[in-house]
Amino acid sequence: MTGLILALQFLTRLPMPRVAADADRFAAAIRWFPAAGLVVGAIVAAAGWLGALVDPWAGAAAALAAWVLVTGALHLDGLADLTDATAAAHKLADPEARRERLLAVLGDPHIGSFGVVAIVVQLLAKLVLLHAFVAAGAFALLPALAAAARIGPLVWARWLPPVHAGLGSRFSTAVRVVDLIVWGTLLLATALLLAPGLAVAAVAIGGWLLWLRHRIGGVSGDAHGAGIELVETALLLTLAVPALR
Repeated sequence: MTGLILALQFLTRLPMPRVAADADRFAAAIRWFPAAGLVVGAIVAAAGWLGALVDPWAGAAAALAAWVLVTGALHLDGLADLTDATAAAHKLADPEARRERLLAVLGDPHIGSFGVVAIVVQLLAKLVLLHAFVAAGAFALLPALAAAARIGPLVWARWLPPVHAGLGSRFSTAVRVVDLIVWGTLLLATALLLAPGLAVAAVAIGGWLLWLRHRIGGVSGDAHGAGIELVETALLLTLAVPALR
């Protein structure tokens, strides 16, 4: 239970009881990220259901607002930072120079115009896709979707080196093979029993891993956050297709 509390503290703005934990124990909370995703998704689903009592667009707006509020826009910030860094480095021909430029911009806490555009596009995409869920009454899929997206950090931390020192560098040693087996099995079972489209999470997570390996050569906190956002959107898009729900 301590691991789940720490994961919720890390990934959400929900009030949690204080628990004592050293750096290693805090890093091990990554094993509980998918469980924290279930909580996030349940809150989003509840907000969407309440908003849908007015109309589907109100439900979609309520769900999106809850998504941003409960996560504190943490992952959106990572998406914006990575977009700015990628835009700043993409014109450099030399791969090493491009990587150095990308990492330098990634370390800048300010958000540029490309980052702002990325946030706006991401929020619009989620709003439109959430409308499809609300209109179909597919609220039960949202907790599973949010949990599936948060399997990603376990995969990326396990198979990508950290690009800088810090808490993220401890994640790689905190993720065990058994964690990946357990959550991967649960994802497969949920896809078989609830919605086949959830299996797309594996493709999206793997695709992000390959992109990070090619462009950055590792993973960072921003890359984790951006990946979660992109996997969530990929799943929203996939599950918006009625046959895959």
